[in-house]
Amino acid sequence: MPRFPEKAVIITGSSYGIGRSAALLFAQEGASVTITGRNSERLQETRQLLLKSGVPEKNVNLVVADVTEQNGQDQLIKTTLDKFGKIDILVNNAGAAIADDTGAIGTDQTMDTYHRTMQLNLQAVIEMTKKAKPHLIATKGEIVNVSSIVAGPQAQPEFVYYAIAKAALDQYTRSTAIDLIQYGVRVNSVSPGVVATGFVGAMGMDNQASQKFYEFMSSRKECIPARVAGHPDDIAYIILFLADRKMSSYIIGQSIVADGGSTLVMGMQADMKSLTGN
Repeated sequence: MPRFPEKAVIITGSSYGIGRSAALLFAQEGASVTITGRNSERLQETRQLLLKSGVPEKNVNLVVADVTEQNGQDQLIKTTLDKFGKIDILVNNAGAAIADDTGAIGTDQTMDTYHRTMQLNLQAVIEMTKKAKPHLIATKGEIVNVSSIVAGPQAQPEFVYYAIAKAALDQYTRSTAIDLIQYGVRVNSVSPGVVATGFVGAMGMDNQASQKFYEFMSSRKECIPARVAGHPDDIAYIILFLADRKMSSYIIGQSIVADGGSTLVMGMQADMKSLTGN
């Protein structure tokens, strides 16, 4: 039996990576899915992936939109209601570490980069939550936010604005979870570590540099103890778990860390073996 029969799901940032994987898994489990992103070509690729897997066309709602814009948010809500009649699950997945136009990092990044980073990674989540709230209350639905291990407590000196935004998102998850559970709506999040998606490409790396990045991180036990970069499906399965009321009903306002052990190691441990002779 499918896990999400007759459920209507909105997944922001579903034109590639984690969002695309989540859309496919939800749809294969019986859900009707609104997929969205700014890149129409990549979004069509997501749609074709779903259809080729056997998902009925009536279960897919494609919306080319910018989730940081009011019109885009309104379009997501309206078209989902028009096509599916309700909203059961909101997955706030869209996010990025926005590279500064000047090439600056850390405290030298411009305030424009700060505002764009916060708008995408935090404000858009807040606005989508507010707009979906009455519909989720009506269905006693679920919200799953996609955060990141950069939220802390370790410092992130190069992409400080992105880290700030995700740390704020974690607090927003906790706070809205308590606010909305009185209406029967659950809110949780997942915090991925290094996952092989187009994420670093959005930061300015080309395909070759991105591949080298993932290979390097996977080769260093002090970076990823599991010695492998995550796959979008690794995170998508957690999203489905958190959206499944039968499987995770007693989890409220929590963030599941999925990082191959990255947050369990410290920089000082990197050369411990050479120091101890073990």
